[in-house]
Amino acid sequence: MTDAWVSLFSGGKDSSWALYRALEEGLDVSRLLTVHPEGDSYMYHTPATRLAGLAAESIGIELVEVAPDDFGADDVDDAGAQGDAELEPMEAAIRDLAADVDLAGVTAGAVESEFQTSRIQGMCDRLGIDLFAPLWQADPVDLAEAMFDAGFEIRIVQVAAYGLDESWLGRRYDEEALAELLELREEYGVHPLGEGGEFETYVVDGPHMDRRIDFAYEVVWEGDRGHVLVTDATLEP
Repeated sequence: MTDAWVSLFSGGKDSSWALYRALEEGLDVSRLLTVHPEGDSYMYHTPATRLAGLAAESIGIELVEVAPDDFGADDVDDAGAQGDAELEPMEAAIRDLAADVDLAGVTAGAVESEFQTSRIQGMCDRLGIDLFAPLWQADPVDLAEAMFDAGFEIRIVQVAAYGLDESWLGRRYDEEALAELLELREEYGVHPLGEGGEFETYVVDGPHMDRRIDFAYEVVWEGDRGHVLVTDATLEP
């Protein structure tokens, strides 16, 4: 039996790129695993994860969803302990999958976060599986341009940084947006991939998807940060 892989998948650009690269490398990705945290999270991408079912249908890979009761981090003083606690339900889900398939490893879209990557690597070590993290320590501008060149259509679904106002919500993350973000990096230190939480994205189309996700949304703006609230979403014919 071919060794199976699980893709840690939020639907954002980074996890989607890790999945795409895994498929390009010929890895047998048999499951997508999406965690739906409630509120803020140290470990996980949080906005628009409810679109994961449509993304999985378009990609053609079975989706496993994890919905812990409480991933809120607002009242936690120890970020490390919170990160460890947030990892537990995901690790339990992967252990369950490993009981059903010959699990080779997981894919992850980490770029620079040692906080996240060290915990995912530790999980893989405990489970005796590999970690495929093709974005790790790569140049962020090169990564963004590779996504554009591959045909990813990426939408910005959350912003939380100086220089990013509500006009960015729903905007396409493309060459023009990247050029503006590089200017904002000079002025405010904005990371061009949003690695510091400056912005979050969702991939609505790409070469790994059969059908584009079309979604309607409302903008929720909170003075200095905001997100899109998806009101309807479908796969285009």
